[in-house]
Amino acid sequence: MLTVRSGLAVGLTAQAALLTALGMTVALSGVGWIVGLTCGVVVNAAMTRGLARSGADALGPADLVTLTRVTLSGGVAALVGDSFLQRPHVTTLVALAVVALALDAVDGWVARRTRTASMFGARFDGEVDAFLILVLSVYVARSAGEWVLAIGLARYAFAVAGWGLPWLRGQLLPPRYWRKVVAAVQGIVLTFAAADVGPRSLTYAALVVALALLGESFGRDVWWLWRHRPAEPPALAQPAGLAGGRRRRRAVVAAATNTLALLLVWLALVAPNQAYRLTPSALLRIPVEALVVAALALVLPLWARRTMAAVVGVLLGLLTVAKLLDMGFFAAFDRPFNVVTDRGYLPSAVDLLGDVIGPVGTAIAVVAAAVLVLAVLVCMPLSVGRLTGLVARHHTWSVRAVTGLVVIWTACAVSGVQVGQGGPIASSGASRLAVGHVRAIAAGIRDQQRFDAATAVDPLGDAADGDLLTALRGKDVLIAFIESYGRTAIDGLPSSPQVRAVLDAGSRRLNASGYSSRSAFLTSPTFGGLSWLAHATLQSGLWVDNQGRYDQLLSSNRTTLTRAFGRAGWRTVAVMASNQESWPEGETFYQFDEVYGRADIDYLGPRFGWSLMPDQYVLSAFHRLELATRDHTPVMAEIDLASSHTPWAPIPRVIGWNSLGDGTVFDRIHSHGTPAKDVWRDPDDIKAAYAQSIAYSLRTLISFVEKYGDDDLVLIVLGDHQPATVVTGHGASHDVPITVVAHDPAVIDRISGWGWQRGIRPDSHAPVWPMDAFRDRFVVAYSPELPWSTSPSTTPPSP
Repeated sequence: MLTVRSGLAVGLTAQAALLTALGMTVALSGVGWIVGLTCGVVVNAAMTRGLARSGADALGPADLVTLTRVTLSGGVAALVGDSFLQRPHVTTLVALAVVALALDAVDGWVARRTRTASMFGARFDGEVDAFLILVLSVYVARSAGEWVLAIGLARYAFAVAGWGLPWLRGQLLPPRYWRKVVAAVQGIVLTFAAADVGPRSLTYAALVVALALLGESFGRDVWWLWRHRPAEPPALAQPAGLAGGRRRRRAVVAAATNTLALLLVWLALVAPNQAYRLTPSALLRIPVEALVVAALALVLPLWARRTMAAVVGVLLGLLTVAKLLDMGFFAAFDRPFNVVTDRGYLPSAVDLLGDVIGPVGTAIAVVAAAVLVLAVLVCMPLSVGRLTGLVARHHTWSVRAVTGLVVIWTACAVSGVQVGQGGPIASSGASRLAVGHVRAIAAGIRDQQRFDAATAVDPLGDAADGDLLTALRGKDVLIAFIESYGRTAIDGLPSSPQVRAVLDAGSRRLNASGYSSRSAFLTSPTFGGLSWLAHATLQSGLWVDNQGRYDQLLSSNRTTLTRAFGRAGWRTVAVMASNQESWPEGETFYQFDEVYGRADIDYLGPRFGWSLMPDQYVLSAFHRLELATRDHTPVMAEIDLASSHTPWAPIPRVIGWNSLGDGTVFDRIHSHGTPAKDVWRDPDDIKAAYAQSIAYSLRTLISFVEKYGDDDLVLIVLGDHQPATVVTGHGASHDVPITVVAHDPAVIDRISGWGWQRGIRPDSHAPVWPMDAFRDRFVVAYSPELPWSTSPSTTPPSP
C-alpha cells in the first residue's frame, strides 16, 4: 500500500505522465499544462491531507482506483482549459471523462470486495465526482449557456454555505443510494452534452432534468440537516492518537505547501512572457536567479534572509504580473506591455472582451484577473520566504544541491544545451526580462521627449492656405479606414483567395464604371488594435505608436490632413458610427467641421459584434447627411468602417441600397448569423470569419462607389492595422493595404511617380511606405503651388 507521502508523489507523477501523453498526441497548449498541473497538485494535496486527518497512514485498493480517477479528471481539466485557446479535442476529452465515470463504479466494488470501505474513501470518491462534474460543466456552459455552471458549482456552494450556517456541517448525512444515482446522472449527462452527438433540444432537456434532480437531492439533504440540527454545537471529541495524527497532518500540509511554493516560484522564474512559448520544455530549465537566492539564504543571518526573501518575493510578484500582461499584449498587439505608454488600455480591453464572451463572462474574467494578480502579489513573497527558510534549515543538503546545480548551470551555459524549443537550460531570463522592462520605462520617457520636439517642427504649418491641395479642388475626398484590414487578409490566410477575388472583381467593376485606382502598402504603427494611433499617424505625418505619443500630439498644433483640407476650403467631417461617447478632440485637434457618432445616425437595426451598425448603413447615412444635401461644397471625410472589428461575428451582408430603411432590415440577417462565442471556439473559424468580414467591407465600398460615385469622387481606402495574432500568428508584418480611387484621370496622374500598382489589390511586389510618410507625400502631390513641391513624387524638406 502507498503511504500518505508516496501517494502524493505517485498522484503528481501520474498527472504529469498523462499530461505528457496528451501533449504528444493532441498538442496540449501551455494553458492546458498549467490547468492540468494545478488541478493535479491541488486535488492530490487535498487527498493526502484528508487521508491524514482521517487517521489513516496508507491508501487502500479502492483509494488507488479513485486516485486514477483524479488523474483522469486532471486530464479533462487540462483539455477544457486548452479548449479556450484552440479547437477542442472533444474525442479525447469525452474518452477520459467516460473512463473516469466508469471507474466510479469500480472503486466502490473494489472497496466492498476487499473490505476496505472507509469514511475517507467515501468522502474522497464524492469530492472527485464533484470536481469532474465542475470541469465538465465549465466546458458545456460555453455552448449551452452559463446556467449549466450551476450543476458544477452546487457541491461547492453547499460547502461555502456551511461556513456561515454551522448546522449544514454539524453532522454527517445518512447514506442514501439516490444521492449516488443523481451524481452519476450529472456526470453522464454532462459527458453526453460535451460529446455533442445528440440533437440540441435533447441535450438541453437532459441538462435541465439533471439540474432538477440535483436540486431535489441537495434540497432533501438540506431539509434533513435542518430538521436534525443540534440545539448546541457538539462538543469536540478527542480521538485516540491525537498527537500522532496532528504530526501527520502537519507533515502532509507542509509537503503540499512546499510543493506549491516551489511550483509558483519556478513558474515565475522560467515561464516565458508569450503564451504560445509556454511549453513543457520551457519549464525544464535551471534559473540562475534561484541559485543566487538559495546561496544568499545559506549565508545571510535570519533578519537579513527574511528581508531579502520579502524584497525578492515582491519583485518576483511584480515580474509575474508583467509576464501576464506581456502575454496579453503579445496575443493582441504582438509586442510586450509598456508601463509608461500602455496604462490606459484596460477599459478598451474590457469592452472588447464583452463583445466576445458577453457581460457575464467579462465580469467573471475581470474578477478572476483581479484575484489572480492579488494572489500573485501576496503569495509570491510568502513562497520565497518559505523556500529560503527551508534551504537554511537543511543547510548541509542545500549546500550540496546548490553546488551541484551551479556546476550543471555553468556547464549548460558554456555548451548552450537546451531541451526542444524551450530555450537554454541555463536560464537567466527572469533577470533579463526585468531589466528589459526597467529600460523600457526609461526609453519611453526619452521617446516622449523626442516626439515632443518632432511635433513642434511642421513643414505644412507655414504653407499658405491658397497653395494647399489645389489639384483636388472641387473633389469630394473620402478617407475610409477598414478596421483590421491588414496584409494578412490578402496573402496570409487559407481564406485569402476569397479576399483577393473580391478585390480583383472590384477592380474590373470600377474600371468598367470609368474609375482608375492605384494601390500599395503602408506600415502601420500599431498591430491588432488601437486604431486611433494609425489614424493619428496618417493624419499628422508623425509616427504615433503608443498612447503617450498620441496624448502629446493632441496637445499640439500639428497640421493634420483634415486641417489642411479645411484651410484649403473643404467642409471636413468624421463619420464614427460605432462611437457612443463624445469626442472633443475631433473638433479641438483634428478640427472637423462635423463629427457624426452613433447618436447622430438614425439606426434601429441590430448590433453586429463590436460594430453598432453595418458598414453599408454607415456609408448610406454619410451620403444622406452630406453628399446628397450639400450645396456643391467639396467634402473631405474620414469614415471609420467597423464591421471587420474583432470579434468578426456575426457578419452582415450587402443588400440593395434602397432597402436599408431604418436598419431593421438587418434583423433577419443578424438572427441567421453565427454568434461570436461559436466562432471563437476554433482558430480556423476565427480566421475564416475575419476574412469574410474584410470581404464584406470591401464589397460594400465598391458597391458604394458604383451607386453614389461621380466624376468628383476621390476615395482613399486603407487598413488601420493587422488583426490580432490569433489570425496572423506571431511575427507578422505591420503592413496594411492602401488604395486611391478616382474618376478623374488627372487625380491618378498626380501620383504616377509613386510607383503604386494598378487596381485595388496590391501584390507582394507593391511598394511599402511607413504610414507617417503619407501626409507629406499626398499634400505635395496635390499642391503644385507649394514652394518645395516641384514634382508629384517629391516630399517636404526634412526638419
